[in-house]
Amino acid sequence: MSMYRFTNDYSEAAHPDVLAALTATNLEGNFGYGLDGYCERAAACIRELCAAPDADVHFLVGGTQTNLTAVAAFLRPHEAVIAASTGHVCVHETGAIEATGHKCIAVACENGKLTPDDVRNVCAAHPDEHMVKPRLVYVSNTTEIGTVYTKEELEGLRAVCDELDLYLYLDGARLGSAIAAGGPDFAELARLCDAFYIGGTKNGALFGEALVILNDALKPDFRWIVKQHGGMLAKGWLLGVQFDTLLRDGLYLELARHANEQAQRLRSGIGMLGYAFACDSPSNQQFPILPDSVLEQLEGDFHWEVIGHPAPGMTEIRLVTSWATSPAAVSAFLRRLRELTEQA
Repeated sequence: MSMYRFTNDYSEAAHPDVLAALTATNLEGNFGYGLDGYCERAAACIRELCAAPDADVHFLVGGTQTNLTAVAAFLRPHEAVIAASTGHVCVHETGAIEATGHKCIAVACENGKLTPDDVRNVCAAHPDEHMVKPRLVYVSNTTEIGTVYTKEELEGLRAVCDELDLYLYLDGARLGSAIAAGGPDFAELARLCDAFYIGGTKNGALFGEALVILNDALKPDFRWIVKQHGGMLAKGWLLGVQFDTLLRDGLYLELARHANEQAQRLRSGIGMLGYAFACDSPSNQQFPILPDSVLEQLEGDFHWEVIGHPAPGMTEIRLVTSWATSPAAVSAFLRRLRELTEQA
């Protein structure tokens, strides 16, 4: 087989049903800037899934754009974001949050997940006007290392946010994977978060994220902030069509379950060969630690992301499965890895 990329979950363009829906609506005349019937229908579907009839729903193109626009809209100039040190806003967004004028307070934490005590400690360390004021707790589900917040863990963060007058914001770039792995569902997230987004780019959409705002205090003038930050897509119906297709009949979670299942096949097969993992991930991201000599021979047939070198001659890599990952690709990787392991 030709090279298969386990590099990420957006190497393939979009699920065929999404492409078919875009093709079917290609020559329709639609209102622009998200004021079309498809965005209205997708937003109504999201409100129903969230059991939140008063939620505001906004469609944006990408995750970094969604995060920076939300933070810019939600916070006053002196307010800051609390995030795990592995959090996307701290590591992989080129200082986008800081570029909006808001500091990211990075917290070293276990398994990539913030705890209520982490939040309390940050607030205690920022007691007065000579420092930024912590105001928004940023979490991701799944996290950037593939772990998943449970409902109970998010309830704990919700409680501490209420205690300390903070907002709870959830990055849902891989939300489908998190829900499919047993994490809080749409309705539970709507109950626990002030705002969160449903990631489409990494779960079958051509592009797009759906931001759901639950806290009434965060809703006013959001479209103005979106426009100011370059996030208002003129052909906004392209986002509405995609989310309507993914969410209307359960396709979104079906695709996420497939990605998780293939990732767990990788995890099981690699583990049976005696290799360790950097973390215990139930999601579509896996982080095995493999010998450099084996990886050198796998190169050319498969691709992955290098995370680090935990020991001489060993490399931690990231393998990511997607809605489009074929069982045959997983089998081929495991078969080749087994051959190389037996030869070593």
